[in-house]
Amino acid sequence: MQRKFIIIGMDDNRTPFFPPEVLEHIRQGKVFSGGVRHKEIVGGLLPDDAIWISITVPLDNVFAQYEKALMRNEKVLVQDESVFTRDEKVLVQNESVSTRDEKVLIQNECVSTQHKKASTTSGTVRNGTEDNNPAGQIIVFASGDPLFFGFANTVRRKLPDAAITLYPSFNSLQVLAHRLVMPYDDMRTVSLTGRPWHEFDRALIERAPKIGILTDREHTPAAIATRMLEYGYRHYTMYVGEHLGNPGKERILRMTLEEAALGTFEHPNNLLLCACYPGEANGQACHECVYSPLPARPFGIPDKLFAHLDGRARMITKAPIRLLTLQALELNRRRVFWDVGFCTGSVSIEARLQFPHLTVVSFEIRAEGEELMNINSRRFGAPGITAIIGDFLQAETGTLPRPDAVFIGGHGGHLPEMLMKIKEVLLPGGCVVFNSVSAESRQAFAEGAEAAGMELQPSVRIALNDYNPIEIMKAVSPEMKVVSS
Repeated sequence: MQRKFIIIGMDDNRTPFFPPEVLEHIRQGKVFSGGVRHKEIVGGLLPDDAIWISITVPLDNVFAQYEKALMRNEKVLVQDESVFTRDEKVLVQNESVSTRDEKVLIQNECVSTQHKKASTTSGTVRNGTEDNNPAGQIIVFASGDPLFFGFANTVRRKLPDAAITLYPSFNSLQVLAHRLVMPYDDMRTVSLTGRPWHEFDRALIERAPKIGILTDREHTPAAIATRMLEYGYRHYTMYVGEHLGNPGKERILRMTLEEAALGTFEHPNNLLLCACYPGEANGQACHECVYSPLPARPFGIPDKLFAHLDGRARMITKAPIRLLTLQALELNRRRVFWDVGFCTGSVSIEARLQFPHLTVVSFEIRAEGEELMNINSRRFGAPGITAIIGDFLQAETGTLPRPDAVFIGGHGGHLPEMLMKIKEVLLPGGCVVFNSVSAESRQAFAEGAEAAGMELQPSVRIALNDYNPIEIMKAVSPEMKVVSS
């Protein structure tokens, strides 16, 4: 039997309006699901014998309950079909003797008709058509539009063969924009509901002028405002919507980031960020507020602007070399970048700013590196870099995302060992880049790359002012070969 889901979108209104078709599904339904809040709202509409499956984490447990409920109902359906088939046989037998006893035929036809009715209620398919079949379906209540970061996407991912019927409502960001009379065709949308900061950080780095955010109990408006202020993204006004659709509790707030960072907010909520200050609207409606120009994204950050290791300004990958290094890494087509020996963090930060889609993981053996990364990443607005302090060769990397690009900025005389460790995690087709300043290190990288089974690429040699010439070297991991059967 094909799994069938009817997914109904709704807001926070305690007296929800559903069209007649949806109400009929609810009346005929057997198994229902949704969050605790959804059950509080729709509980009075459900049949007395309804089964409710709460949507909580982990979702694998929820889908296991779905399977049990569907299998249980399928067993009931099969039993009903068996009864239906048995009574059809009785009917045929009685029809064959109808000329002898017409009264018996009529009585047995009545019995058969009663069983047909019971079987139809259980969802039997007759004559190639399927009637309303609660035995094989689950009715799910979801917030807003179930396809907008919603539960319908989860069902499609976990049960790709399931049949889904949707009855969407406005999603909560649309509702907030409606309340503000704010056009949202230019809005960047980000979900932080059970998700990491990555896409939100990316929106900030890319200077999105209007960002709509779905929150959760960890990524609250206060936490979001605090992160923005911490990394220097102050040029926004925050609009928060609480209990949208609930006439008794709905509240719309407009505030500065400083105010939001100190605020407390009722859940559920969501928010919009607009690159404008409240004063610029001059008391007019939000949609008449003109965007404030956002500061340009740094490119080729001058070396002197970084905080340096013990004040040693020469201990940094210089800006021109840094940009050539990023070019050699081909970060525009990579997904995960490791920076081994980050020192000031200049390469990691430049990579994060120029390629904000990247996941950046940085390693530094010196304890001072942690403070330098904290200072410099915040100074230049580069959130989301994972900094790991300690010896790279001893670091536990099994839980980290596997890289497809690695830069070795410091090696302490252990290049061959580093390359062997990198080889174990580097994705097929990934690359390693190293800036050599001596014949010894050049030879060590070439030999280490060969020993690790990587292919050495043509290098670039550059001399900058009075510094020693630098050779930008690159090795590539072989692509995975497809073996035909």
